[in-house]
Amino acid sequence: MMTQIAKLPLLVILMGISSLAMLLPAGFGWVIGDFYEARVFFYGALLFGFLTSFLAMAMADQPRSTRHRRHLMALLGLFVLLPIMLAVPFHQAVRTTSFLNAYVEMVSALTTTGATLFEGTERMARSVHLWRALVGWLGGLFMWVGAIAILAPMSLGGFEVRARFGARGMAAAGDSRFGAGISQIIRVADFSDRIRTYGVRLGPVYTGLTLALWIGLIVAGDSGFVALCHAMSIMSTSGISPVGGPAGGGAGYPGEVLMAFFLVFAISRLTFASDMQEGERRRRLYKDPEMRMALAIVVTVPLFLFLRHWVGAYEVDEEANWLAGIASLWGSFFTVLSFLTTTGFESAAWGVSRDWSGLQTPGLILMGLALVGGGVATTAGGAKLMRVYALYVHGLREMEKLVYPSSIGGSGNEARHIRGRGAYMAWVFFMLMSMSVALVMGLFSLLGQDFESAMTLTIAALTTTGPVAQIAASEPIFYSELGNPAKAVLAGAMILGRLEMLAIVALLNPDSWRR
Repeated sequence: MMTQIAKLPLLVILMGISSLAMLLPAGFGWVIGDFYEARVFFYGALLFGFLTSFLAMAMADQPRSTRHRRHLMALLGLFVLLPIMLAVPFHQAVRTTSFLNAYVEMVSALTTTGATLFEGTERMARSVHLWRALVGWLGGLFMWVGAIAILAPMSLGGFEVRARFGARGMAAAGDSRFGAGISQIIRVADFSDRIRTYGVRLGPVYTGLTLALWIGLIVAGDSGFVALCHAMSIMSTSGISPVGGPAGGGAGYPGEVLMAFFLVFAISRLTFASDMQEGERRRRLYKDPEMRMALAIVVTVPLFLFLRHWVGAYEVDEEANWLAGIASLWGSFFTVLSFLTTTGFESAAWGVSRDWSGLQTPGLILMGLALVGGGVATTAGGAKLMRVYALYVHGLREMEKLVYPSSIGGSGNEARHIRGRGAYMAWVFFMLMSMSVALVMGLFSLLGQDFESAMTLTIAALTTTGPVAQIAASEPIFYSELGNPAKAVLAGAMILGRLEMLAIVALLNPDSWRR
C-alpha cells in the first residue's frame, strides 16, 4: 500500500495530507462551539478527500518521468497550487474577505512566512487560527522532507556549498556528468523513494518535537490552544500566533526559554538528521559551522545592544537598574534568535531591550538577521548560515594571504573546498538574491510603495519572515492595506523566497529538461 502511494505524484500525496488535516480544525471547532467553522472544514475535508481519491485512482498506473525537473516542478506546484485548495475553507470560514486575500494568507502560512492580512485576533474564530498554524506546520514538514529528499541530491538549497562539482559545473543525482559528490545511495535511488523514506523517518521526529513543546508550554502556563499554535509555529518557524506572539500568551519567560531551546532545530540540520553527502561524517554539534556561526551571532548582537546602554542611553535614568538590564539581555537574545531563524516572534521584554539600548527601532538589525537566516535543510528561510560561513572563511583566508602571500591553507579537503568552490557558489547565490531583492523592490515601488516600505516588504517576503513588516519598520506596515497587485507580488515573492532563486534557475536549466 505504501509503495502504491509513493508512486503517486507528489502534489496528489500532499493534497491528501492537507485534506486529512482539515479534520483537526473541524473537530476543534465542534468541541468549542464554532459549529459553522467546523462544518466548513469538515465539508472541505470531504470535498477534497474525494477529489484527491479520484485523482489518485486516475493516476495510479500512469507512467511518469524520472527526470529531476518533475520533482522541482512538484515543489513549485506545492507553493503555487496547493494554497488554492487550502484557501477554500479559510475563505468560507472567514466570510468577510476576498478569495485573493485567503490565497495570499495560505501562501504565507505554507511558506512559513507568517505575514497575515488579518491584524488582530477578533476577526477569525479560534478554529481558523488553528488552521493557519496547522498549514504553517505542514509547510515546515514539507520543507524538511523536500530539502533532504529533493534539494540535497540536486545540490540546491544551500547544499551546493559543500557539494563536489564535476566538469560540467553542476551537481545532480544520478548523473555522473554533473559531479561525483553524491553518495551511491542517492545515485541509485529514485526521488519518489527518497521522499517516502525521509517522510517516514522525519515525520515522527517533527511531530514528537512539536508535541513535546506543546506539553512544555502548557506546563509553563499557556492554554492548550495557544500552546499548540505556538508549538507548531516554533517548529515550522512560521511565527503564526492567535494572540500576537509569546507576549500575549500565559507562559511568560519560561515559555520563551522553551521556545528558544526548540528554535535550535532551525539552526542546523544535524540536530535531527545527518548529512547525505559522500564522505561526510556525523560530527558533534558544537563543531558544526552553522551552529557556531549562529552562536556567535546570538551572543554578539544582544551584548552589543546591552553594552550600548552606557554609550548612547546612559541618560535614561529610569532604565539604569540591573533588573531592567537582565530583562533587556533576555529580550534581545530571544528576539535575535527568533529573527535569525526567520520565526519573527518578539520577546515580551523586547520593549525593555529597545529602551535599554537607546535604539527605539533597531529594524536594520532585525532585517539583517532575517537575511542571514537559519540552517540548510531546516524550516528557516533567509540566505542560510552555511553560505555566510563559506564567505567568512574565504574572506579570512584572503586576508591571511595578504599578510603571508606564500602560505598554504590547511584544515583538510573539505575546508579547502568550502573556502574555494563553496564560497564561489555562495557568492553566486548572494548575487541572485540581490537581483531578486532589486526586482521585487522595483515591483513594489511601481505599485506605489515608498523606498522603506518596499525594502521592508521585500525582505519580509524573500526571507519568509512576515513579522518584519510590523516590528522592524519605523512605522508598522499592515499587509491588509496593500492593493491587489501588491498582494500578488507579495505572494510571488514569498514563493520565490521559499524555493530560492537557485532552484528556479535549475528548473529553467535546459539540461534538467533533457534528462
